[in-house]
Amino acid sequence: MALPRAEDTGNMVEMEMQWAVKAMHHAETYMKLLKAVGPGNFRLCPIEDELYEDFRKNFPDLKIDVLNEEDFKSEMSKAKWREFMNKYEHSIKDYNFGSLLRIDCTGDYTEENTMFAMRTQFLCIEIARNKEGLNKI
Repeated sequence: MALPRAEDTGNMVEMEMQWAVKAMHHAETYMKLLKAVGPGNFRLCPIEDELYEDFRKNFPDLKIDVLNEEDFKSEMSKAKWREFMNKYEHSIKDYNFGSLLRIDCTGDYTEENTMFAMRTQFLCIEIARNKEGLNKI
């Protein structure tokens, strides 16, 4: 069965609900792992070190403790992130899948502390938070 083209899907409620359930499950699993094992005691992806190094090379001044959504949502930021993420199309599973990302790393996932991001962005931010000692949940 062929997948529908994006422009033919409109706002399919069922598809949105499936995404929301998967994204929330991912967020809950990540927080449980972070709290149970502690930051830096597990790997989020097989190429974690390479991804972190490349992320910090391309986004050296990005503040990651409390995110500014404009660093992800402005037209200039989106273009820079798109170019960065496309390098990982074949090495990160679901590299451009929608994920939930905590805005402030000292808090849990709440409506006020959560933003939408791509999977690669989630990995970059959370790996950096772990490596830089910011995830102290």
